[in-house]
Amino acid sequence: MKSCCMIPCRKALIEADGRIPVYKCIEDNEEFVQLLKCKLQEEVAEFLESNEAAELCDVVEVVYALLKAQGMSLEEFERLRLEKASVNGGFDKRILLNDIID
Repeated sequence: MKSCCMIPCRKALIEADGRIPVYKCIEDNEEFVQLLKCKLQEEVAEFLESNEAAELCDVVEVVYALLKAQGMSLEEFERLRLEKASVNGGFDKRILLNDIID
């Protein structure tokens, strides 16, 4: 199955099927980020369809690549995530804002 954008290098798996992988090195960061966003949508869709936790590994891998492409370390990201969670709340208590009544 061909992806809508880029696929991670899986040379051995592709060649095992008798196919030949063709690679492209993406030098332009803006193009790379756009392709990663496309890949993120694809990976989220795969998780939503399968509901398998292993698919979330692919989602996180793309998120890590996006962070790196945007110059943010995992430590900076985690600090920002925790900061936002302290202001906006998290999901650990399973409480969701359902509505706001004026």
